[in-house]
Amino acid sequence: MWPDPVLDLLADDGDRPVFEEGGRVVTAAGMSTLVRRIAAGLRHHGLGPGRGVALRLGVNARAFATTIAAFAVGARVSGIPSGLAPGQLSYLLERDDAVLLEDDDVRSLADFPGRSLRAAGRAGDVARIIYTSGSTGDPKGCAQTYAAMSAAWAPHPDRWPPAIAELARRLDRYLVFGSLNSQVMLEYGILTLAAGGTLVAAHPPAFPGAIVEHRATASVITVGKLHQLVRAQRTNPVDLSSLKALMVSGSPLEPGRLREALDVLGPVVFHGYGQTETGMIAMATPDDPPDSVGRPPSVTSLRFTDGELYVRTPAQASSYWGDPEESARVFTDGWVRTRDLATLGDDGCLRLLGRARDVIIVQATLVYAGPIERALASDPTVAEAYVVGRPDDETGEAIHAYVVPVTDRIPDPATLRALVESRLGPYSVPRSVTVIDRVPLAPSGKPDKAALAVG
Repeated sequence: MWPDPVLDLLADDGDRPVFEEGGRVVTAAGMSTLVRRIAAGLRHHGLGPGRGVALRLGVNARAFATTIAAFAVGARVSGIPSGLAPGQLSYLLERDDAVLLEDDDVRSLADFPGRSLRAAGRAGDVARIIYTSGSTGDPKGCAQTYAAMSAAWAPHPDRWPPAIAELARRLDRYLVFGSLNSQVMLEYGILTLAAGGTLVAAHPPAFPGAIVEHRATASVITVGKLHQLVRAQRTNPVDLSSLKALMVSGSPLEPGRLREALDVLGPVVFHGYGQTETGMIAMATPDDPPDSVGRPPSVTSLRFTDGELYVRTPAQASSYWGDPEESARVFTDGWVRTRDLATLGDDGCLRLLGRARDVIIVQATLVYAGPIERALASDPTVAEAYVVGRPDDETGEAIHAYVVPVTDRIPDPATLRALVESRLGPYSVPRSVTVIDRVPLAPSGKPDKAALAVG
């Protein structure tokens, strides 16, 4: 049962470095001790199976140990997403009945004497709630059971698909930043440990500086950050000879941009495709066709309905926490509706064709257009509001808003942007707000947002 494979790995690897932060190196044995101490502290405070634990922690050894310890005691674990508005955080903690743990709390937990530790999670219990932006504006939690997490491939070399096995060979020094509780950061962190590598904390997580400073061999990067790194290497190149793998995730990577990145950075770009609901669906290695997202693992099932991709993976989420209506729309008979349009080629590679939903992906964060439009339309100067996404070299995609004013009123773009930030957080703030007399109409008579999206 999860996370026993990680506990075993730490217990068996003795003096091997597993976490590095500044000048401090934590060995596997040291991390094992830290996990056991924090687990004892969690149990002392009554946290175990069926209890919710929300983690808002920095990027350090204690944060990693706390994440593993919270799973080990069988709690329902969630990481707090960055950029939440205060009301969203309160909503999340109240709805999930979760105890919030921050760095100061963890310092005191680590003072408890550790003892032997085995996974206490129950197969059908929710092990993790992974948050993504919700269609209503409040965070939406993907609930993954302990059984599903136990079926994941990351800590088990015998389960690694070919693309993951190739990636694992490059994870000597995996640069971590942002949040160790994020789905991608934790998954590849566990993969790194199983591959014999070290997690290296980046403060600050700036590219390419952090790669050079820490002699990192691998890290996760968004599409926007990849574009910036490629530009920087063209104009002011630095020594990236240590780099073996950049895992691009969060939003689609255009083939032309991928070719450019491979040309400038070398054969180091891995392009992952997945969703919070499913985990990894496919991954493209540097050798795969640049117009694809690679080959799905053999354990992943695909189905296409009117061009839309449905997926079934061993470690997928089972529902949205506390949202049976949305769960019924997305989780159907063991399948997950991706709301992405795709095709599977004769070469076995998956290719994305577009979206069947109104979302924008900003810095690898899924943002729904609807809540932003509703927030903008709540301003007394706005009669109608429309939000679209456009490709952006810095953020992957950027939000652009168009508002039709109330008669004899003049909307103020700065006020509207501040309104969105106060309600939905910074990731939802439009890059631009344009006042228009009327929205263009499609032949059906409905608003033509596609026309707005092309500028």
